[in-house]
Amino acid sequence: MVEKYVYGTPFETDAVVVPTDCKNGHPPIGKTDIENGYTWTYTMSDNDIVYGLGEANRGINKRGYIYISNCTDESNHTEDICSLYTAHNFIIISGEQHWGLFFDYPSVISFDIGYSRQDLLTVHCDSSDLNVYIINGKNAYDVVLQFRKIIGQSYIPPKFAFGFGQSRNGYATEDELRQVLKGYRKNHIPLDMIFMDIDYMENFKDFTVNSESFPDFEAFVNEMREQKIHLIPIIDAGVKIEKGYDVYEEGVAGDYFCKREDNSIFAATVWPGRTHFPDFLNRNAREWFGKQYKKLLDIGIDGFWNDMNEPAIFHSDEGLGEVKQFLREYLDDTTDQFTTYHLFAHIGTLRNNPKDYTRFFHNVDGQRIRHDKVHNLYGYNMTRAASEAFERIVPSQRILMFSRSSYIGMHRYGGIWTGDNKSWWSHLLLNIKMMPSLNMCGFLYIGADLGGFGANTTRDLLLRWLAFGVFTPLMRNHTTRGTRAQECYAFEHPEDFKDIISVRYRLLPYIYSEYMKAALNNDLYFKPLGFLYPDDDIARSTEDQLIIGNEIMITPVYTQNVPGRIVYLPEDMLLVKFSGKSTIFTQQFFAGHHYIYIGLNEVVLFIRKGHCIPVAMPAETVGNVDSSTLTLFGYNGASYDLYEDDGISKNYEYSQKYLRRLSKTEQY
Repeated sequence: MVEKYVYGTPFETDAVVVPTDCKNGHPPIGKTDIENGYTWTYTMSDNDIVYGLGEANRGINKRGYIYISNCTDESNHTEDICSLYTAHNFIIISGEQHWGLFFDYPSVISFDIGYSRQDLLTVHCDSSDLNVYIINGKNAYDVVLQFRKIIGQSYIPPKFAFGFGQSRNGYATEDELRQVLKGYRKNHIPLDMIFMDIDYMENFKDFTVNSESFPDFEAFVNEMREQKIHLIPIIDAGVKIEKGYDVYEEGVAGDYFCKREDNSIFAATVWPGRTHFPDFLNRNAREWFGKQYKKLLDIGIDGFWNDMNEPAIFHSDEGLGEVKQFLREYLDDTTDQFTTYHLFAHIGTLRNNPKDYTRFFHNVDGQRIRHDKVHNLYGYNMTRAASEAFERIVPSQRILMFSRSSYIGMHRYGGIWTGDNKSWWSHLLLNIKMMPSLNMCGFLYIGADLGGFGANTTRDLLLRWLAFGVFTPLMRNHTTRGTRAQECYAFEHPEDFKDIISVRYRLLPYIYSEYMKAALNNDLYFKPLGFLYPDDDIARSTEDQLIIGNEIMITPVYTQNVPGRIVYLPEDMLLVKFSGKSTIFTQQFFAGHHYIYIGLNEVVLFIRKGHCIPVAMPAETVGNVDSSTLTLFGYNGASYDLYEDDGISKNYEYSQKYLRRLSKTEQY
């Protein structure tokens, strides 16, 4: 049962697409105070688990810390960070009763979940203008399914997007990209995508290509396509201020950029230098910006990733002016009132200064709205602009699209990656724990920078991370300039990387099938164990093992220098181990705790009792995966409904037209 409570005059975010009856008064649980902004409090029982919040720090159970929805360009994902790149304001309280709450509020909102007081959950925002949705269900899983239904169907990418991709901030020329492809093909490591960071552009200008590095980009795109490689370029939010640059001049002429209070165009510095920000909350500006993608679509590009769209701001004109004024005072000071600490403190306020978000405005249906009031919607509407344009430009074709910043609702338009993580073992574990929480908020096409974006990875960390990445819909190795080479062929014994990534392609029929079932049925691809085993206290508290689809449980290794790990089986299960040279080993295990040995070149999964999964022969590209020669692994007498479509068109639906039943007639 879903109920909606309206406070004040909310900004319509379009997060919820199914009409919901409005109720008077306050929600039936917790206490609501609207005297000083909006505050909702709830006293938690000892056994209550709090799920949700999508891309957030720490664990699947969010108890014990404070989380702030405030889309932030934050590359240092340590445990004390309260805000990341996204705002996913949905929580589930699961104990003796099961409640879901979505606080549809586009500005900064905090969730104190047992931080200030261990048993108290407090949600607070400065304004009492918001919609609050309350969902009552029979269990946590039921609550999520009800929520997924009202926010609309998740984005469905093309099938090639489930292949493996290589990326690096620093690939700048055709020859560099050719060398990447050569390294993978020479070592027979599967690869479908190469991602292009900002270096491919002309002076970091959106929708341009550096003609010196890519003298005939369309021919190069076709060359890569002949090698079964999809090039995926990045698009940033800021548009460079430069006379003669068509995107800039069109934006000014069409009045498509965000304005200051005095109606001048707001300017700030990002990668291209001084930029303007498109007003993505303005439908005309969205339509204009979306048209720009056609320049790349027309030459064969069929995938993009949107970045820097919190929006990230290195400094605004105003912010830089304030620091310059302080420096003058600092240099002229003869009273020693300013210390070096004051100097660096002022300089440190330049990047992503909250004051900058109060300095520009959006035009929404003729109404001027200050950015900080709707800050969390910016990246969402940038990706919406692209997706709506794809519907107009290539209406029958799926285009790969994922973003860094997002809000609930964007899940209908694209996926997300979890941003600038580090090559830390703790970030591998964080990646594992984020996945089901993101699914709860509608985001299914998700993944992290495998191996870590910042810092230097190690061979064992990358192998372990890839072994988990085998199961994430977005499987991409990405790192930044200045770090060690992170391509899989850059390490000794590249055959181990081949063994790991090959498993992705062997499992692709299952992974794609389960993704499509989840998307078309408003279900989850990743689930916490507690969703399927709600009466098992150990399962409810286990956060480093996940259910995928309905058939398998995964148990990733996320610790350095260990030969394996302890796993907990809530029921009897069949271990399936993909080992070196693509051999497969199976063994029956009874419910309980077991220590499982997992080599660096091995991928392990467990098949639930009474189930089976399809496995394909090895392949080096998605297009070469042969679904006509599948082998079923699992329990005798089990069957599996394989979902298959053409992977390109939008002619998808959950029906017998695309389902093929496979039956297991032999044990294991």
